[in-house]
Amino acid sequence: MKVNGVHYRSIWYDHDLSKVMIIDQRWLPHDFRIVSLETLDAFAVAIRDMWVRGAPLIGATAAYGVAVAMAADATDHGLDHAYNTLIATRPTAVNLRWALDRVKNALIDTSPSARASEALNLAHHVAEEDVGINKAIGEHGLELIKNIAARKPDGEPVRILTHCNAGWLATVDWGTATSPMYHAHAAGIPIHIWVDETRPRNQGAMTAWELHSEGISCTYISDNAGGHLMQHGQVDMVIVGTDRTTARGDVCNKIGTYLKALCAHDNNVPFYVSLPSPTIDWRISDGVQDIPIEERPEHEITHIQGQAPEGHIAEVQVTPRGVAGGNPAFDVTPNRLVTGLITERGVSEASETALAKMFPDLVRAQNND
Repeated sequence: MKVNGVHYRSIWYDHDLSKVMIIDQRWLPHDFRIVSLETLDAFAVAIRDMWVRGAPLIGATAAYGVAVAMAADATDHGLDHAYNTLIATRPTAVNLRWALDRVKNALIDTSPSARASEALNLAHHVAEEDVGINKAIGEHGLELIKNIAARKPDGEPVRILTHCNAGWLATVDWGTATSPMYHAHAAGIPIHIWVDETRPRNQGAMTAWELHSEGISCTYISDNAGGHLMQHGQVDMVIVGTDRTTARGDVCNKIGTYLKALCAHDNNVPFYVSLPSPTIDWRISDGVQDIPIEERPEHEITHIQGQAPEGHIAEVQVTPRGVAGGNPAFDVTPNRLVTGLITERGVSEASETALAKMFPDLVRAQNND
């Protein structure tokens, strides 16, 4: 997607510099900064401290992290160290383990002398695959938006509510939840996006920045406004992303997603989840019981970052001193509240049977492990 009219991805390899480049998302939406990641520790910090975030992007970043680590130490010890360092950075998003397992399994039988180049090629492949998956998600989601648009008066926009940032910034390109929006906009379908602020990190502001950069109509709202809008018929559909989804279709996403699903269910608003297949964890079924929920630092909830009137980026404390902050980063939406899962292969019912039918090859691969 574009920033000031220039196409960017959230992560890319600069062949002239032989360096991995990322958009440092800590400063968005107020400042657009690009940095290079040149050591294994730098990749670990970038993932853990959310210079990059979003399950698909975390996976691609980890793959590049292994490639950089192999250039420094391609021994079996170096491979194990890279894997263990990166897997420890974030516990919830399954793409991290998926990407690391994929790269490590491919490198185990590769000679150390060839591991660096092989790992880099694998990282390129993971990144390109993510772009293709998200583009396909957008094409299938577009059909859902078209169906709603066909039932509305001419010129009236399809009103979509989203939560957190499941945009191109959270993937390599296109995004998951935003991909159908970008495709609808390109197809000339009027849409308007209700963008939750998504405390504590206000990642909705990044979604608003993305959409505004693409010329898509949007309104930034408080996290608690969504139910009110649904009650008054101002939301036609909800589309969110996911960081891990169980074999039966329970969806783990940014904290607050479950509340939006409850509101949507109560008001007969279709609730869709954009689901790239690498985020499916075929090993587990009950998301509430089995998905580890990351507890992030309380500082993220007790403080907030924004742009000061003078133009610089500043941080302020919003709580009284001495008051503790609780910060579970994700929640789980049970499959019974999910209207459908928008995947790269089509729209699936949120059930174990339907997912297994759509991805029989992935189920077989899991059973063979």
